[in-house]
Amino acid sequence: MRVHLKTEAGLMKEVKVGFSWTTFFFGFFPALFRGDLKWAAIMFLISLILGAFTIGFGAAVSGIVFSFVYNKIYIKELIEKGYRPANEEARAILENKAIVSRYA
Repeated sequence: MRVHLKTEAGLMKEVKVGFSWTTFFFGFFPALFRGDLKWAAIMFLISLILGAFTIGFGAAVSGIVFSFVYNKIYIKELIEKGYRPANEEARAILENKAIVSRYA
């Protein structure tokens, strides 16, 4: 499911809510391509550290975990940067997924 976020200046982004298949298959690269350098570096370092101690299996586990949480993290970071749900449908979806508060 996708929602639209916009800023006061009129910039619009379409973001996916829920499980991140791209993160599942490609690891930290989707974050890198989205310009989310902080989380790309965090995912890379965690995969590197866990993979080094577990002969690579830990990197796969961290990829699975980040697949479940990365889209939520990305949306929250966009909201902190000034993006808001573009319409009431987007707001309702984000409220149901506990990404934004009803009273914010």
